[in-house]
Amino acid sequence: MDVTLHLAQQSEADELLGRSPLAALVGMLLDQQVPMEWAFAGPYTIARRMGTDDLDAHEIAAYDPEKFASLLSAKPAVHRYPGSMAKRVQQLCQYLVEHYGGDAAALWKDAKTGDELLQRLKELPGFGAQKAQIFLALLGKQLGVRPKGWREAAGAYGEAKSFRSVADITGPESLAKVRAHKQEMKAAAKAAKASGK
Repeated sequence: MDVTLHLAQQSEADELLGRSPLAALVGMLLDQQVPMEWAFAGPYTIARRMGTDDLDAHEIAAYDPEKFASLLSAKPAVHRYPGSMAKRVQQLCQYLVEHYGGDAAALWKDAKTGDELLQRLKELPGFGAQKAQIFLALLGKQLGVRPKGWREAAGAYGEAKSFRSVADITGPESLAKVRAHKQEMKAAAKAAKASGK
C-alpha cells in the first residue's frame, strides 16, 4: 500500500495514511463526531507523540492505557473524546494483534469476496456496518483492494462517481462535494422528522 490519500488535508498525515494500513484503519475509527480532516490527521499525531513515523499495532496494544489516553488528550487533542477514543484505538490494535498478528493489511490480503471482507471489517472493535462499508469502499476506490463483489458489499458507498463519504475524497473539490451531500442528507432527515415520517 503506497498511494496518496487526501483525507487529512495535510501532506505528512496523508502520506502516512497512504502507506500504513493501520493508520488508515485508525483514521476511520476516529472518524465520528469530529471533522473528517481532524480524524484522519489523528494517526499522524499519535505516531509523532509516540516518537515514531509509523504506527505499530503491537506497540499500541501493549501501551499503558493511562499513558496512551494522555498521549491522545495532549493539546491539541486527537479527538473530541480523547479518553474513550484512546481505549477504542487500543482495543482495535489488540484485536489486530490477536487475530491478524498485528498486520492490519492481513484483514484484506486474502479476502476472496467483498462480503467476506465486509464481515471482517464489521468484526473490528468500533466498526459498525456503515463504517465497515465506507472503509471497504475506500479500500476499493483508492487503495486497489478489490475482492470480487466489493462494490456491492460496500452498498451505496461503493457506487462509482458518487460523493458520499471519505472513500470519494481525492482533493478539495471532491471534499466539497461530499460535504454538500452530507448536508443534503441531514436536511432531508430533519425535514422527514419534522413532518412526522
